[in-house]
Amino acid sequence: MTLIRNNWTKQEIESIYNKPVLELIYDAATVHRQFHEASEVQVCTLLSVKTGGCPEDCAYCPQAARYHTEVKVQKLMEVEEVIGKALEAKEAGSTRFCMGAAWREVRDNRDFDKVLEMVKGVSTMGMEVCCTLGMLSPEQAQKLKDAGLYAYNHNLDTSEEFYNDIITTRNYGDRLETLENVRSAKISVCSGGIIGMGEKEGDRIGMLHTLATLPEHPESVPVNALVPVEGTPLEDQEKVSVWEMVRMIATARIIMPKAMVRLSAGRVRMTLEEQALCFMAGANSIFAGDKLLTTPNPGYVQDKEMFQILQLSPRPSHKENLAKIPVL
Repeated sequence: MTLIRNNWTKQEIESIYNKPVLELIYDAATVHRQFHEASEVQVCTLLSVKTGGCPEDCAYCPQAARYHTEVKVQKLMEVEEVIGKALEAKEAGSTRFCMGAAWREVRDNRDFDKVLEMVKGVSTMGMEVCCTLGMLSPEQAQKLKDAGLYAYNHNLDTSEEFYNDIITTRNYGDRLETLENVRSAKISVCSGGIIGMGEKEGDRIGMLHTLATLPEHPESVPVNALVPVEGTPLEDQEKVSVWEMVRMIATARIIMPKAMVRLSAGRVRMTLEEQALCFMAGANSIFAGDKLLTTPNPGYVQDKEMFQILQLSPRPSHKENLAKIPVL
């Protein structure tokens, strides 16, 4: 019987991560079937509602103002336009709609008021509405909750030890504090990271350890492979192999069984067969649409074909996990 645990040690996670890969996939697939419908994959859409001009220095991000990339700064979109995009996403099969703004933190101003209106509008469509807006105070988290926000994304990105190699304009504690504020407002937590940024295997294990030892596991764990962008400090990083992605996904599935493990950025560089391996290892969510904020992503038509070939069905929105598994 699989137990929900929040007391994992790094050594335990490391031993899972380093299992022979076929054994690891089998173990993860077994856990996955205890908690989820194996043939269901949630389709999500991520829209950049305010693009570029961010004061942060995240080494992977083309939206940082200090890097010279092809991303053009765009002001916050109008509410009606965002509602229209959400409707398009729903009609294309998405059941979760996430809005991202290139802000360091949320400020109490007219732009935030507009985002609250966007949340209210999308939440009436029956979709899970998610935001990723940077750091958040307890009061702002509560305002988002009151507007109908279902989930908030704030990735840890990597381990605490490697964090300063990637970002210097905020610290790891800021990330964890925002997650705590989101949890306190009773908003679903979405938090994961990126691999392929020059981190060591121990950093990947460290990030998973931080997530798996939070007081409550995130309901959603995105696993991203870096998509290098010209003009950013990480533009020359090598492509992450599918086996690295599989190890991350499978380990996340085993140590956080109830979480939605999201196969996120980097799918555009993966074959259908490689994506199938990730689903076998426990991934049960993808982001659809030709862009993930500003980086390329497979289009809806490609994904529809993949679902047909693999005989996958879209997971309904707001589907609660009813598996009665004891907590340790």
